[in-house]
This record gives sequence, structure tokens and C-alpha cells, in this order.
Amino acid sequence: MNGIRTITLDLDDTLWEIHPVIKRAEQRLYAWLGDNYPRITEMYAVEDMRILRQQVLEEHADKVHDLTFLRHTVLTKAATAAGYTEFLVDEAFAVFDEVRNDVEMFPEARPALVALRERFTLIAVTNGNADLKKVGIDDLFDGHINAAMVGAAKPHRSIFDAAVDAGGANANETLHVGDHPLYDVHGAREAGLRTAWVNRNGSEWPEEFAAPDAIVTHVGELEVLLSRD
Repeated sequence: MNGIRTITLDLDDTLWEIHPVIKRAEQRLYAWLGDNYPRITEMYAVEDMRILRQQVLEEHADKVHDLTFLRHTVLTKAATAAGYTEFLVDEAFAVFDEVRNDVEMFPEARPALVALRERFTLIAVTNGNADLKKVGIDDLFDGHINAAMVGAAKPHRSIFDAAVDAGGANANETLHVGDHPLYDVHGAREAGLRTAWVNRNGSEWPEEFAAPDAIVTHVGELEVLLSRD
């Protein structure tokens, strides 16, 4: 694959597995709430908090791209329902955020980023709220675009347009790499980017979407892919 100047990379489930991280973060937050605001955990079990989050999503459909706002809102609503008139929502969120950014990168991810950065501009593009500095990879990227910054989440075109602008190349000189067929590959293709699907689990490509330009098992295969004419 030639003619690539910029690589935009998804984060969650592309550079690390996210579901265990979120589970740990929610457990840590719930324990903290039990210690500091016990009426919340008396009123809401863990599953109840997830139901409340779904209600908040429905009430704030225009904010589904802003995960930090949504979690702040869930916490505030739970505290209010439990009768707390004073609630340190930022402190509560910080408990969650600390664990959310304590990720274990896939073993090939960091070496791949180091190698790719020598040849390409790298831009992180995510619907999530990972903090590159807290994760410890801010030095490996030239820019970072997330859904909250843009006001829209993948697969919306605007987030890919913002990523292309940040990278400084044309869309057809930009390769987007990610694990999700719709959010990453289809969205990027519709915005004019070239695409590489990270398929760690040997899944079948969904027939409703046009195939990606390339398929890799993990980001460690990108350097070889991008060395081919």
C-alpha cells in the first residue's frame, strides 16, 4: 500500500482491550461511592447504575458522543436521587478516570507505534475519552481527536474530516486503522480515507459494508503492509 502520509488510529480494542478496563473502573468507582456516599450504593446496585446510564443516554441523545458528560450526569442524578445536595462529581469521575486510563496495551502496539512514527504522521481518533498522556503514549502521536472535541462520534464524517485536517495530508493519503467495521472502516471509507481493519479474532467481514483496503490481525502488521508497493 503506497501513497500514505498520515495514519489515523482507533484506540479502544485496537491498541488495548477496553471492556475489562471499563469493568474495573466501574467497580472501583462503585466502591468509592460506597465509602463516600453510601446512600447511592444502598439505592443503586451496579446493574441499576447501568440502567440509569441508559436512561441518561435516552434523555441526552444529542450528547451521546460525549462520554465524560454522560458519566458526570449519571453520577449527579444518582447522588440527587439518594438525597445528596452536595456531591463532588469531579472527584468521583477522577476515580473512574484513573482506572479507565490504566490500560494494558497489546504487546505489539507500542513497538508498532514507535516504528510507524518514524515514517508517518500519527493521529489518534476515538469515540472514547482515553487520555493519551495518562495512558503514556502521548509522545507517540502527533495529534488526538475524540468525539467530544468534534461534537460527533464515528462513523460520522466530521470526526474523520477533523482527523484528516490534523494529519495535514489529503484524505486519500490517510489510512485509518481500527477494529470496528462500521465505526472505523465504513465511516472512514465514506469520508474518503483508505482503511485497514484490525481483526484480532478472525471474524467474518459483514457483507453490508464494502471491504476494507487491507485486513491485519494487529497493528504490528502495518509496517510490512505499508512497505509494499
